[in-house]
Amino acid sequence: MIDWGWIADHVPAILGRAVQHLEFAAIALVVGFAISFGLALLSVRYRPAYPVVAGLAGILFTIPSLALYSSFVPVIGLSLLTVEIPLVLYTLVIYVRNIVAGFDSVPAEVLEAADGMGYTRMQRLRAVELPLAVPLMVAGLRVASVSTIGLVTISGILGSSFGGFGFFIFERPNFATEILVGAVGSIALALLADALFGVLQRRLTPWSRLNVELEMAKTGRSAAQATAAV
Repeated sequence: MIDWGWIADHVPAILGRAVQHLEFAAIALVVGFAISFGLALLSVRYRPAYPVVAGLAGILFTIPSLALYSSFVPVIGLSLLTVEIPLVLYTLVIYVRNIVAGFDSVPAEVLEAADGMGYTRMQRLRAVELPLAVPLMVAGLRVASVSTIGLVTISGILGSSFGGFGFFIFERPNFATEILVGAVGSIALALLADALFGVLQRRLTPWSRLNVELEMAKTGRSAAQATAAV
């Protein structure tokens, strides 16, 4: 089933597709986060906007990826934008909800204390709200990264210049080795991204680990039980 000779001969091509896959995903994640942060901030400051923003993001997420890619080709042709616009649109529903949830998790008394200390709205956002909202924001980033890496694969239908590992899946549907390389490569990148963002989340929120350790010491629970309790 696996042609190891083909894999050995195509190592440079495989590595090149891995880099392309990561580039496409990274662009979508960064742009999607920037747009979502603005929409989430609007939703937090002006609550009636949240159902509209969340609803539109949800509708966009339900559009099949093949249909969305195909609809952009006649409009803007085959280009990087054709790949990135759908990827960015699919991140919105994940990002917006997690960013809003992160801001909502900030205790009201903390916000009142910041106001009492004379913080401006921008100072309060930067010094108080953002640090406390980070855990849920990074959680959203983890989910979005895995989802986006998977969706990059679908862009392989656009031709040989796109797709990352998806290129190997769509190039020769009857060649099992190439399909496996594309599938396994995409899965490996998704698992790697999830692990890296998991480490980042723990580094940015050291107090969460401390809370778990205190819960374990106080109750004698296992790490999993203490984490769930916290």
